[in-house]
Amino acid sequence: MARSALTMTAATFATTAALLLTACGGEDSSPDDIKGAETGASTSSPSASASGAADVDRPDVSLPEDLKLVFDFEKPSDTEQAAALEDAANYIRALDHGIAQQDPKDPAYQFYSTGGAEKYAKSQIEAWVKDGWTVTGDDRYFDASIDPVGEGKSVLVSFCRNQAKFYSKKVKTGKVNYTEENLDSYQKFSLLMSPSEASAAVWQARQIEVQGRVKECKG
Repeated sequence: MARSALTMTAATFATTAALLLTACGGEDSSPDDIKGAETGASTSSPSASASGAADVDRPDVSLPEDLKLVFDFEKPSDTEQAAALEDAANYIRALDHGIAQQDPKDPAYQFYSTGGAEKYAKSQIEAWVKDGWTVTGDDRYFDASIDPVGEGKSVLVSFCRNQAKFYSKKVKTGKVNYTEENLDSYQKFSLLMSPSEASAAVWQARQIEVQGRVKECKG
């Protein structure tokens, strides 16, 4: 089962981001497929936070052995951008963790998101759970870019996804729904990231845009 892409036009996303920053004081029934944030290829196990804040009590985002997320990103030299990129990846990990746990109230995605991005994650998990599916396979994210938004610390993190080897699996039977690679395998994610109000060491996704059938990501 493939997840249907949640999309917004670039203008709509930009307007939403602008309204959100102003408010902050200047700063189908089936779910969407998702795909991964370190230098080189990282797996589903999160690395130490790019912010270096070892004292932050972060939630578990570990994934089943049959599910591997690969974040093929070049680590930014700027520490804040590196932290934003790493926690954007953690948001993706947290979403898949919620699906694997079959828990729409999983604390992981709530830790790494707020606003529209939190609602999106919850709706995705709910759809997978309702239909009796979980996730398996390899999910790859690559070609990340980070752009400042407004005059605050918020940034727009964008990256491509190749979900050709990312499959749905029936929870009750374990049957995997294998699909062939095609243009639907390639998506582009855009996440509006900003420091959490609870801890500046943690970056949260505030808004998300997912574009499907992205030729530029196929290359």
